[in-house]
Amino acid sequence: MTETTGADAIDVAIAKGIDFDGSPIPTAKLELYQKVMGLEAGRQRSGVSNTMRSRIVRIGAKHISQDELNQMLLDADFAPLKDKEVAFYYGEK
Repeated sequence: MTETTGADAIDVAIAKGIDFDGSPIPTAKLELYQKVMGLEAGRQRSGVSNTMRSRIVRIGAKHISQDELNQMLLDADFAPLKDKEVAFYYGEK
């Protein structure tokens, strides 16, 4: 059984080609994932701070309320949540 916690659990499972339940990940899915990740690896980056903020918002929205995350961003001297981020991450599902 593959470890299912931690920041790299998904990457480890993908590298092994085995899903968390022990089943093989279909080749077509792995190939598409690798193709897209290869494109992403070659993309010019806009800066570390921008990427950090994007990751904080994307992951933080899963765990932290909108008001709390917005305040945390401001306290850390990041830009506050944008309207489009609020709509995407906190809008009605």
